[in-house]
Amino acid sequence: MSNLRLHFIVRLICLAVLLAATAGCRPADEPMSMGETMPTLTPVALSADERLNVVATTSIVGDVVRAVGGDRVALTVLLPPGSDPHAYEPTPQDAAAVADADVVFINGAGLELFLERLLRSAGSQTPVVPLSYGIPLRQVAEEEGHEHEEHEGEHEHGEYDPHTWFDPNNVIVWTENVESALSALDPAGADLYAANGAAYRARLQELDAWIRNQVAQVPPEQRLLVTDHAMFGYFADRYGFEQVGAVLPGFSTLAQPSAQELAALEESIRALGVRAVFVGTGVNPNLAERVAEDTGTQLVVLYTHSLSEPGGPADSYLALMRTDVTAIVEALR
Repeated sequence: MSNLRLHFIVRLICLAVLLAATAGCRPADEPMSMGETMPTLTPVALSADERLNVVATTSIVGDVVRAVGGDRVALTVLLPPGSDPHAYEPTPQDAAAVADADVVFINGAGLELFLERLLRSAGSQTPVVPLSYGIPLRQVAEEEGHEHEEHEGEHEHGEYDPHTWFDPNNVIVWTENVESALSALDPAGADLYAANGAAYRARLQELDAWIRNQVAQVPPEQRLLVTDHAMFGYFADRYGFEQVGAVLPGFSTLAQPSAQELAALEESIRALGVRAVFVGTGVNPNLAERVAEDTGTQLVVLYTHSLSEPGGPADSYLALMRTDVTAIVEALR
């Protein structure tokens, strides 16, 4: 047995023991997976020149899967660059890709509302692996967005924040879930998946340190985030920001604000001296533009739910985070 494979097995055993030991200590309002479960995975019969047929929902999920899977996986990403997963409508081609896949990797935590419909239309028994499994999920808070009311689109999305990737430490958990799943499906590639996973986790740790260094340029009292919807909670928790408001209430871009909520948001922006309103690519910016104009704040565009086109400024998860953090720091410092 190679050292890498032995290390991988030992780490899995330690992780299982840790989760079992801490499960009873976790507060009831911090679910690990919003009711999601990890599928039982059995090895896929592959010939010498075959690769695992893998599907990922978003380009961010796909980038992390590719980093771990390398050349041993044939990857299909369902959502094209610039797509909003909250509102995505699957195509017949998506259904065919899922039906033919050995495994589907999703963000999970309630992000991909379309997936259940897609699986039904594909008639697929393909295992689905939620990458956010094992991450304590944030719940909605009144100070995030607006006072918490039930809005069209929000209840369907769930009361937990699915935007786990805005903390690189959560993406470390993603890589562990990818590595475990791929190794179960393709035991012959376990050494490669372990090596790729370890290398990528080192880069995520470097990214985390870089972000903390960049954020130090912003005075604590200016670390106030107003976004198109409440998507930066994990980022705010990790790096000392406060998510003080959102144009669209809740965690989904499908929700719609009332006139009273927009007025209250603008009043808060003025009272707190918020310096910028951040809007993600793929989201209709009209309301955010109006709020920024009414309050005299700048509007800053970020890459949020999707990578850029290949060769663009955010064509990998690591590049996306560096691009967004640079824009946030420049706007707020």
